[in-house]
Parts: sequence; structure tokens; C-alpha cells
Amino acid sequence: MVASQEPPASAAASSRLERRLGLFDAVVIGLGAMIGAGVFAAIGPAARAAGTGLLVGLGIAAVVAYCNATSSAQLAAIYPQSGGTYVYGRERLGPFWGYIAGWGFVVGKTASCAAMALTVGAYAWPDWQRPIAVAAVVVLTAVNYQGVQKTAWLTRVIVVIILAALATVVIAALGGGSATTDNLDRITKAGGWTGILQSAGLLFFAFAGYARLATLGEEVVDPQRTIPRAIPLALGIALVVYALVAVSALLAAGPDALAASNAPLDTAVRAGDLEALSPVVRVGGAIAALGVLLSLIVGVSRTTFAMAANGEMPRWLDAVHTHHRVPHHAELVVGAVVAVVVLVADLRGAIGFSSFAVLTYYAITNASAYNLPPERRRWPRGLTVFGLIGCVVLAFTLPLQNVVGGAAVLVVGALVWTVTHRRQRA
Repeated sequence: MVASQEPPASAAASSRLERRLGLFDAVVIGLGAMIGAGVFAAIGPAARAAGTGLLVGLGIAAVVAYCNATSSAQLAAIYPQSGGTYVYGRERLGPFWGYIAGWGFVVGKTASCAAMALTVGAYAWPDWQRPIAVAAVVVLTAVNYQGVQKTAWLTRVIVVIILAALATVVIAALGGGSATTDNLDRITKAGGWTGILQSAGLLFFAFAGYARLATLGEEVVDPQRTIPRAIPLALGIALVVYALVAVSALLAAGPDALAASNAPLDTAVRAGDLEALSPVVRVGGAIAALGVLLSLIVGVSRTTFAMAANGEMPRWLDAVHTHHRVPHHAELVVGAVVAVVVLVADLRGAIGFSSFAVLTYYAITNASAYNLPPERRRWPRGLTVFGLIGCVVLAFTLPLQNVVGGAAVLVVGALVWTVTHRRQRA
């Protein structure tokens, strides 16, 4: 492994931003990044893979997410730069692994964008799912092009709406008269431990955003103490919320009905006598997906912009708009690609493909953290090992078509990198 020269200790300790976030604020921000549209969509594919065993898969996904978050946090403290594992991989493992992480992030999160757009359509107007999804992508790309992003206030509003919608799911599912424990006996029928691990890989999608906790180093009071406490608290709360929603949905509708639906939480609500609450869930799911889609388009375009600036994507993608000061070429290309993917992909396939690529991304994160010297570690090295193994296992137990498709895209990325760097050396 190739390791770069260590940055001075003062670089990690200094802050250009105001330290005003306490433990409560850090946990709220982490929850805001995690509790989003993933739970509205991923429960369906997970139920198909494991039946009620998805509850075990949910716990496994949370443990792997925790390991990944700790690796991200200690790396972010040392390398407080935009780009995430694209930067960490370059610094700790070498340029190739940084590129593969960046490539995996771009392709994986592009699939996530498509999944979120399709989720908007599934909850807002199922009969017009794809047209609604494409319209959402076009509108949000236009919003980002103008330099308008979600404010902290808007994020809080969206989180409140999401929690209200999830609370509605629990109330309607448990109080609608259709809930029965007979629906909780379908683990082995759906694939045993293979299915459970597959469900964990799919439900990993629902924890997307937890790495936001790792980027708070310059904004929290006493980050070396606050961040290690905020990560397990936020993940734990998210896990409890997800588990409560998943149990309620399974009791009300059963795994087969959830597996067959593109809007599984709405299906759970409609299974009982309180289906009049369905519009609340549909509105909540659509708004949650819109909020996540807006953030994802920003993140993918910025990583594309960073890679283009380093010559690892076409240089014209690093253009910055003279007035709006946004990477407008990257944003337009990302929006166009997502719109095309929405037209040809299905929701389940997009979730699985995204999970494979993002699990690869975090495998490189854990390998980068493993390569840190002892004095730079904030968590035991064993967590990075467990996180790395967990990412690899979950990635390769996903549905075969997702594994093949994801691996093929990563191989293409590796070939592009090899050809590009050979030309640069020539």
C-alpha cells in the first residue's frame, strides 16, 4: 500500500469554521442525513430476499454502517477536504484506489438518484411513475444549476415530515386491524442466511447519509469526544425507527405483499382499515425522496467536478458557471444521465446496483483507515477490519445481476484509469 506523508497534527486540530454544534446538534444532523427515503423503498426488495429475516438484515446493515462511519470519521479528521474516500484512498492507498472509490461513488450514487426519483413517482403517482421521476430530476437539476441548495431550516422541516409519515405508517399498520404475528414466520422460505445477508446489503441503502457525521470535525465542540458519541447514538436511533417501521409493516401486510410493491409502506397502510391515512404516507415518501434526490445530485456533480479537475474525468466537466458559481457542466451531465437511467431501470435494480457500488466505496474507506498509523486512530483497528469484511460480504451476496453489473462498471472504470495514466506517462 502507498501512504503519503502525514499532515501536521495542527492541521487536524485547527478549524476554519465556527465550533458551535454540541452532541445533540450532531446527532440531529446525523439523523437528518440518514432517516430519508431509503426506508420507504428498500423494505420491499429486502422482504423479497429474506421475508421477515429482513429484521436481522437490518441489524447487520447497521453494524456495518457503524464500522464504516468510524473509519470515515477518523479519516475526515486528518484529511478535511471535499471528495471523501476519493481523497482518502489517494492519500492512504494510492491514486488508483482513490479513483476507484470516486468512480464507485459517482456510478453508485447516480443509481441512487434514479432510485430516489423512481420512489418519488411510486409514492406521488404510481401510474405515472417514470414521467414523474424524470420531471423531478429535471426540476431539481435546474434548482441546483441556480445554486439553490437545501438550507438547515429546510432539512429540519423535511425530517419532521418524514418522521410524521413514518409514525403514520406505524399507527395505521398496528391499528388498522390487519396486523398479525402469523406474518412473522417467513424467514426460511425466503432464502435463509443467504437471503438475510442479501437483505442487509439492500437495507444498507436505507442508511445512506450516515457519513455526514464524519464531516463535522470543524463544526462541533470537542470533536474528539463528541463525534465518537454522536455516531452510535444517531445510528442507534435510526435503527430503532427503522425496526419499528419494518415490524409494523410486516405485521400488517406480510413479506409477500411488501416484496411485490414499489411503495411498500403505503401497501402496509392500505392493508388495514386506516387506509384513509395513505395520502399522508404518500406525501411523506415523495417529499423524503425529493429531499434525498436534491442532495444526491449535488454530491455526485461535486465528486465528478473534483475528478475532472484532477484529469480523471473529461476536463470540460470541471467548468464553473461565471454567475452561479456551480459546476454547471457536471450538474447538467449528471441530471441527463440520471434521467436516462430512470427511463430504463427499475427501482429494485437501481437499489441493488447502488448498494454494490457504495459498499465498494466504503470497503476502500475501511482499507484506508486500516492503513493509518496507531497515533492517528481514534477507534480500534478491528472495526476497520470488520467493516471491510462486512462490505465485501454484503456486496457479493446482493442479487447476481447487481453484482455482475456493478463489477462490470468498476472494471470499466479501472480500464479507463489505466489507459488515461498510460497516456499521461507517454
